[in-house]
Amino acid sequence: MEQARQPEASEESAPARVQHLALYRWWRRSVVGRVDHKAVLDRIQEDSGWSPRYAFMVMMSAGIAVLGLLLSSPAVVIGAMLISPLMSPILGLGFSLALFDFSEMRRSLTALAIGAVAAVVFTALIVALSPLQAPTAEIIARTRPNLFDLAVALFAALAGTFAIIRGRGDTIVGVAIATALMPPLAVVGYGLATWNMPVLGGAFALFVTNFVTIALSATVMARFYGFGHYLSSQQSWAQTFVLLFVFVGMAIPLGISLRQIAGETVTLNQTRTFLTQRFGADARITQLDVDFDSKPLVVRAVVIAPRESMQRSAGLQNDLAQRLGRPLKLRLDQVILEPGAGAIEAQREELRQAGEAASIETQRIAALSQLLALSAGIGPDSVTIDRDHHRAMATAVPLPGATLATYHILEQRVAQQADGWDVGLTPPQMAYPPISFTGNDDQLDVVSHAAVLTSAWAAQRWNVRSLGVPGLPKTFPEAPSLSQRRALSIAALLRDNGITPVPAPAAGSRFTLRTAEAAEELP
Repeated sequence: MEQARQPEASEESAPARVQHLALYRWWRRSVVGRVDHKAVLDRIQEDSGWSPRYAFMVMMSAGIAVLGLLLSSPAVVIGAMLISPLMSPILGLGFSLALFDFSEMRRSLTALAIGAVAAVVFTALIVALSPLQAPTAEIIARTRPNLFDLAVALFAALAGTFAIIRGRGDTIVGVAIATALMPPLAVVGYGLATWNMPVLGGAFALFVTNFVTIALSATVMARFYGFGHYLSSQQSWAQTFVLLFVFVGMAIPLGISLRQIAGETVTLNQTRTFLTQRFGADARITQLDVDFDSKPLVVRAVVIAPRESMQRSAGLQNDLAQRLGRPLKLRLDQVILEPGAGAIEAQREELRQAGEAASIETQRIAALSQLLALSAGIGPDSVTIDRDHHRAMATAVPLPGATLATYHILEQRVAQQADGWDVGLTPPQMAYPPISFTGNDDQLDVVSHAAVLTSAWAAQRWNVRSLGVPGLPKTFPEAPSLSQRRALSIAALLRDNGITPVPAPAAGSRFTLRTAEAAEELP
């Protein structure tokens, strides 16, 4: 019986084999047959290697990119992409993977390594010499890689490979590939110069993700157009295994991240639904913020509801914890809505405005926390946010070459972008800046005035109430000396900024303040 059925099965599979053969012939004729493989390979091999011109253009592109990032100018960043030569070596790497050409692979990897190192070192040098070192929105945007960044790299790689194979618009799509690679490299250089590890690590992760995605997408596109069709079945299987292994290796962390994001979204929706059900249809949730990094979970909500819909926060917290299946802390603000005749429309308008204001405020707080964390060189979780008093505080880590004046400027720049908020950036412990006078002058000039203000600011951040001023007399003399007059000028400015000056031993013509809480305070 089994032998009788074998011809029938063979007859059933014959049409499928005919269809596969027809599809293969169409692919060979309409897709592969229209490509000049030799010309494409010659062009790629010509441009994919290292050369002095390549290194020079990479550094110039990186320099323009980092200046655009520091100025927060997307137009300048785009201009840097127009001259970036990164497309050729990375496509060379993709084609070498498709062809198992290890010599071309080494050439392309060498060029990419030289270009990446040159870009990072050159941008780090520019940032180190630049007076503008505060993180901007353009820099922050490239420190947290997500699926959209991966999609940009994927589409850029497919477009770039298609253009180089078909010879159509490859210069323009090269800009797209450079967009996925050069700005992250420039941000890596920024993080290196400022020794800001969260910025450096996030930008480097974005660069690696985009780099691997572009190279492997180019490999897939090259195989689709018939490059490497002469490879043996063992080589093809090995190539397929490597591609699948790398893609799966990238998909695992992305999948974990996606699962985390999806879980957070579900939790947020469940919380909103729970509050809506408990407060009724006449209530409105104007603000809902869930802190998933806290242990236990912290839920902050503002609900506007009629008086009869008021709820006890303790009971709501227990019920919500049971609904979500995890411990949490509920911080709930209930705004009582007093009903009245003819006031329904006015109340609705107030609700709408309150909801918009709460949403905008939440976004502002998140942006402020991120900006202050980047300025301090710490993670966003280490920033202290006091919503009730509109206060944001962070303790900075030591940065190479940074002085107290550097941290003072960083705090001022963050404060300028946080209207209505009190921003505090506590610098690491270090010596106060020296205060010098010119000639026989006993008045503070611009430089010495700034040094005293910076010292007073640092003392306040360190909770120091008094500073020792060298040469400061305990009582006001009838005929003070030049050194005493200078010390009195410093003391007057310290008092104006909330710091009590105390006498300290004189030490030459330069004045260096010191902590002196135990010293005798001046009246």
